[in-house]
Amino acid sequence: MTMLNKPVENDNDDVYASVELSTSLPKTAFPVQESNPRNVFHAIHDELMLDGNSRQNLATFCQTWVDDEIRQLMDLSIDKNMIDKDEYPQTAEIEQRCVNMLADLWHSPAATDTLGCSTIGSSEAAMLGGLALKWHWRKRRELEGKSTDKPNMVCGPVQICWHKFARYFDVELREVPLDGDRLMMTAEEALKYIDENTIGVVPTLGITFTCQYEPVKEIHDALDDLFERTGLDIPMHVDAASGGFLAPFCAPEIDWDFRLPRVKSINASGHKFGLAPLGAGWVVWREKQDLPEELIFNVNYLGGNMPTFALNFSRPGGQIVAQYYNFLRLGCEGYRKIHMACYNTAQYLAREIAAIGPFEIIFDGSHKKGIPALTWALKPEHQHCGYTLYDLADRLRSRGWQVPAYSMPTHREDLVVQRILVRHGMSTDLAELLIADLKRTLDALEKNPVTHSLTAEEAGGFNHA
Repeated sequence: MTMLNKPVENDNDDVYASVELSTSLPKTAFPVQESNPRNVFHAIHDELMLDGNSRQNLATFCQTWVDDEIRQLMDLSIDKNMIDKDEYPQTAEIEQRCVNMLADLWHSPAATDTLGCSTIGSSEAAMLGGLALKWHWRKRRELEGKSTDKPNMVCGPVQICWHKFARYFDVELREVPLDGDRLMMTAEEALKYIDENTIGVVPTLGITFTCQYEPVKEIHDALDDLFERTGLDIPMHVDAASGGFLAPFCAPEIDWDFRLPRVKSINASGHKFGLAPLGAGWVVWREKQDLPEELIFNVNYLGGNMPTFALNFSRPGGQIVAQYYNFLRLGCEGYRKIHMACYNTAQYLAREIAAIGPFEIIFDGSHKKGIPALTWALKPEHQHCGYTLYDLADRLRSRGWQVPAYSMPTHREDLVVQRILVRHGMSTDLAELLIADLKRTLDALEKNPVTHSLTAEEAGGFNHA
C-alpha cells in the first residue's frame, strides 16, 4: 500500500497548491488515507486531457456526440441496474419497448410477440445470435442421430467479436477469403463453404474493413436454392452492428432483415448509428421459437421470477433509457436527416480525397451500398512514393486526427487501406478542415520523404471498435 499525504484542511486553498497535487498520484499500490475529493477530481481530470479528442477520432464506429438531454437522463439513471427488473420495472418496460420498436423496424412477423434484449454492445448481441444458431443446429443433429462435434459458421471478413465467438464456443469460423477486387462474401462464394455442419451464414451489413453492405438477399436466395437442390436448410444471422440503424432510414428498399425468412436474428449497436451513449447493443430474434429455451435462465433472488438470456448480468440502465429517448425524439424522420447528413459529408470527403491525386477510392459513402464512411488505397503508381498510408496516418495524428491505416484480411493482406467514419457531429466545416490538414500533410511528405516508412506493427494503436 502507498499513502497520499493527509488532505488539506482548508478547502479555500488553490487546487494546484494542495498537498495531493504536490506529488504524483498512486499508480500501483492501494492508497491508505482518504483525500480531498476536489483535488483528486482535478488530478484525474488533468490526466484525461492526455486522451485523444473523441470528435476527431475518425477510426471508431462508436458515437462521440450526444444531446444535453441524454447526459441528464444518464445522470438520472446512474443507480439503475438494468438486470434488476423487480426493483426498476419501468426501466425494464422501456427496454421491452425498444425491443418491440426494433422488431417492428426490422419487419419481424411477430413484432410485439418476439424476443430480444439489450446488451453491453453489439459484440455480446452477436454472440447471443450465434449461440442460438448453434443450439438449434445441435438439436436438429441429435434428432437425426448425427454427430454434433464439428459445427461451423460461414461469413465474410468479420469484426473480431466473431473470432472470439468461434474460439469461446468451439465453432469453426469459415471466413470466405477475399480475392482481387472482391472484398466481401458473395452468394456464390458462401455456398462453397457450407456443409451439413454449418450452423448458419452471417453476412455483415457494414463490413468493418471497407464499410460496404454484403449482399444479404442474394445470399438468402442462394440458400433457398441450395435447400431445394440438396435439402440443406441453413439459417442466417445478420450482423447489422452499423447498418441496422442506417438501412431502415436511408435505404429502406434494401431487403436484408426479417422480410427474408431465413434471417432468424439480427444484432445492432445502439451506441454506433443508434446514437446512444457507449454501452448499448441489441439483439432481436425473428420469432420466439428462434431463441432456444435452453438459453433462457430464470432467477428469483432479485425479487420476482425473472427470465434472462444475456451473457452479462448486472449492467447500467442509462444507455437503454437514452436509446428510448432517441427513438422518441428522432423517429424515422430524425434518424434519416442525421444519417443522410453524414452520408453527404462522407461523399464530399470521397470526392475531395479522390481529387488530391495519389488515392484510389474503394468505397465512396453511398447510402445504398454501405455506411457513411469512405475507404481508399494508394494508387499502384504511388506505392513507392516515399511514404505509406501508415506514415500519413501517423502525421495526421499531430493535428489530432485519427484516420486509421490497416491491411485487409484473408488473402488480401497486401492491400493497405485508410478509412474515415463519418458520425453524428462531423460537420462539413470539420470535413473541410480535415481536407486542409490532409493536403498539408501530403505536401510535407512529398517534400520530405520518410527514410523509414512505418509498418503496421510500428504504427500500432488502432483497432476496429
